[in-house]
Amino acid sequence: MKKIVVLSGAGISAESGISTFRDSNGLWENHRIEDVATPEGWEANPELVLEFYNQRRKQLFKVEPNEGHKALVKLEDFYDVQIVTQNVDDLHERAGSSNVLHLHGELKKVRSTIDYNLVYDLNHWELKFGNKCEKGSQLRPHIVWFGEAVPSIVLAEENVRKADVLIIVGTSLNVYPAAGLVDEIKKGTKVYIVDPADVPTNGVENVTLIKAGAGEGLAELVNELTSSN
Repeated sequence: MKKIVVLSGAGISAESGISTFRDSNGLWENHRIEDVATPEGWEANPELVLEFYNQRRKQLFKVEPNEGHKALVKLEDFYDVQIVTQNVDDLHERAGSSNVLHLHGELKKVRSTIDYNLVYDLNHWELKFGNKCEKGSQLRPHIVWFGEAVPSIVLAEENVRKADVLIIVGTSLNVYPAAGLVDEIKKGTKVYIVDPADVPTNGVENVTLIKAGAGEGLAELVNELTSSN
């Protein structure tokens, strides 16, 4: 069975109503990124960081997977499919995708501040200051902040190297290390980019650009890939 790897970004979740948070002035919901998405921001004002992610989580509980998420699930009947997402939402999973690797963490999970391996599911939107892990330390969002290592990148690279087809959707390939994944593809891998805007391919060969939103573009692409299989 041929292997398809899907690299997804904020654009696919935007069609479900999830804000990309970053405004034209570079702020996230009127906050500096340094204040709400870095270890330093956490050290300086954990209550602010908790509230920022509480609001992101509250929004996530109100939205549903869109046609783009659902289209990718259909591929599993014909291919070995691995989703590698930069998104911290769970919309791929809720749509029904079986194999989802989160590069930047998961919004509905929290973890200990003294033991990285103590990760807990959060089945409601609010994480409060004073909520602690079993070892007595404050819980924090299970998010990879700017300046932190991306533990899943090695596994993502291994998957991309095995891909017969790479689908890139909803990401401008500007954020590293995720953007560097395209450099890991083997010769002959077919690359599809689904995006209404022009996305730089950085010299990658065998690329087909589908200039459409995630829902429309993925429906078209999945129909093509499944009818030709």
